[in-house]
Amino acid sequence: MTWTLTEADPKNYPRKFLVLLDAVRQYNDNIDHDIPLLWKAFQFAQNAHMGQFRRSGEPYFEHVYNTALILTDLSMDTITLCAALLHDVVEDTAISEEIIAEEFSPTIAFLVKGVTKIGGIKFNSEQEQQAENFRKMLLGVAEDIRVLIIKFADRLHNMRTLGSLPLVKQRRIAIETRDVYAPLAHRLGMYRLKMEMEDLALKYLEPRIFNFLEKKVSAKREELEAYINNFTGLIEKKLRENGIEAVIFGRLKHFYSIYNKMKKQNKPFEEIYDVLAIRVIVNTVAECYGSLGYIHQLFKPIPERFRDFIANAKSNGYQSVHSTVIGPGGKLIEIQIRTHEMHKKAEVGIAAHWKYKESKDNDDSLDKHIQWLRDLVDMLKSDSTNESDFMETLKIDLFKDEIFVFTPKGDLISLPKGSTALDFAFAVHTEIGLRCIGAKVNAKIVPLNTELSSGDQIEIITSANHSPSYNWLKYVRTNKARSRIRKWLQRNEFEQSVKLGEEILEKGLRRLKKADKIKEVRERYQELGYQTLDLFHQALGKGDLTLRDVVNTLLDESEKPGDSEFTVDKILRPFTRTTQGVTIQGLDNVMVQFAKCCNPIPGDDIVGFITRGRGITVHRSNCKNIPKIESEQDRLIDVTWDLKGGRTFIARLNIICEDRKNMMYDIMAVIREMNTNMLSVNFDVEGKLARGQVAIMVENVRHAGRIIAKIKKIPGILSVERM
Repeated sequence: MTWTLTEADPKNYPRKFLVLLDAVRQYNDNIDHDIPLLWKAFQFAQNAHMGQFRRSGEPYFEHVYNTALILTDLSMDTITLCAALLHDVVEDTAISEEIIAEEFSPTIAFLVKGVTKIGGIKFNSEQEQQAENFRKMLLGVAEDIRVLIIKFADRLHNMRTLGSLPLVKQRRIAIETRDVYAPLAHRLGMYRLKMEMEDLALKYLEPRIFNFLEKKVSAKREELEAYINNFTGLIEKKLRENGIEAVIFGRLKHFYSIYNKMKKQNKPFEEIYDVLAIRVIVNTVAECYGSLGYIHQLFKPIPERFRDFIANAKSNGYQSVHSTVIGPGGKLIEIQIRTHEMHKKAEVGIAAHWKYKESKDNDDSLDKHIQWLRDLVDMLKSDSTNESDFMETLKIDLFKDEIFVFTPKGDLISLPKGSTALDFAFAVHTEIGLRCIGAKVNAKIVPLNTELSSGDQIEIITSANHSPSYNWLKYVRTNKARSRIRKWLQRNEFEQSVKLGEEILEKGLRRLKKADKIKEVRERYQELGYQTLDLFHQALGKGDLTLRDVVNTLLDESEKPGDSEFTVDKILRPFTRTTQGVTIQGLDNVMVQFAKCCNPIPGDDIVGFITRGRGITVHRSNCKNIPKIESEQDRLIDVTWDLKGGRTFIARLNIICEDRKNMMYDIMAVIREMNTNMLSVNFDVEGKLARGQVAIMVENVRHAGRIIAKIKKIPGILSVERM
């Protein structure tokens, strides 16, 4: 991106920037120091969004500019305003987070990244639990509360301009605003934003009701304004007579509040009497209670409608004294009495706690407000007096070990912190977990052991030909995933053992020329102590039961063959490739063959198995095939590596990767770079992924490890494992 920064000169400022600057001056007397930074962000955003237009036809810059203007109503600091102006740059242009950090500051880049991450999340469910999880997730993602405040302003302006979007999008965004953003704004005490969000949501979700209320209020506006002026005049006079200076104003309760009262009380608009709210703003807490007494002298209070939120502040920090009185003409009117400081907090909530830190003093007691996280936790810890408040006992600490991620359809799933894409797959559905070969996180293909973060959107890639491995147990966090994997592996081992046992029985008896006894043996399996035929076959396959045991127990003495006929190599047909490189109990020149089931290479722990007439087969110590032969302990033997320079061994690698151009070339380039040979390669393509096996020659485990590490660094490689 190339752009030219115009020097900060008031003569060159456009009108829009001057309007923004004037708004900031209303609460920040020291803005002059920050003007160059704010002007730079203004120009940068304007240039970055040049040529981009919203669906309404207005330039896109209007949206980010108005987002910043909304934040001036909350008295936000310059850093936040800059981030607001830039909040869509990373998402909607080619400019990266790194460029923002370089041009402005890491803090501004951090805020922009946070808003971008929240913006990529779509809430598509009307379920209450989903909404609560979504709100918790937003708090978790917003490590700096300013991220959330910017997002509120962004959402409010989007709601103000929602009419230009298709009806389906209008409804989705309005539901999200009503169920997620407005309650969260309420929970953080930001009532001004909360009320406007709710009214705008009502406008698009219940247009008939909204229009009805608008007409009713419009028809009575003059009458209501006259009533409010008369009522507030009486109060002002009474307080002035008693030496209390007060700012008093009245308003009609917002449409969404009136609508809820109509629903809750099951009454028409005309029968909802407490639609007026009067605010009395005074200087001190003592004057709050004094004003309450004088007002009660003027108008009869309704005792059960009295609430003291000064002595017992709400959990979001809200403080006021509430009292409903019977005003002139019998109207019920709610009066809220508070100090000027309480009023500011009531309007902007937690935003009032943010103060630009100018002091370098590290004394927490002198810089209380800058500790926004402490303030937030303290507020959320407090007992709420309002049962309907969102997540009354919520603290950030309560969900620090929890993340919230999304399916491609927008459904939200809660997982423990540290969960991987594989955990997510099993959380969605067991079958998806069992068949997954990769995942897309935020549209980028990643390995299954990729750790997830709150706000990620995950799509699982599956294959009907793929199945779990023991390695999966190393990188799953959830009990569900771990138990499902173990259950599948146990079932699969059982099935494989049964299949192998059937083969050992049939081929063994046929080789012994006892094929006519196969049916009889299978009918008499219970005599060997097994309850089912499958358990009998499994025992044969695992090596818990040998063919010799079967023959000796079930056949007559005259039918039993000699011991030499029971050689394991004839039944299991071990591989015949031989090589040297191991020492067997100090003996040399012994015929050795390496098991192809596990392909041991120098550096692996190994064990030997004596095969009559064929020397020794060497397995890895953890080879899954060893249990099939362990019953013959006298044929297991210790073996050690005894290598001389130049000797190489076969290592077989299982690889899962993206199916992209030149992927195979990149893999072969790594193998050539590591100065080794590739014996064979075989890949199958499944959707957007490819998986297969590569056989290479290596010197030892370290050599194989270096090659695997290099291959893993190739873009698009998801996993590499030795077979």
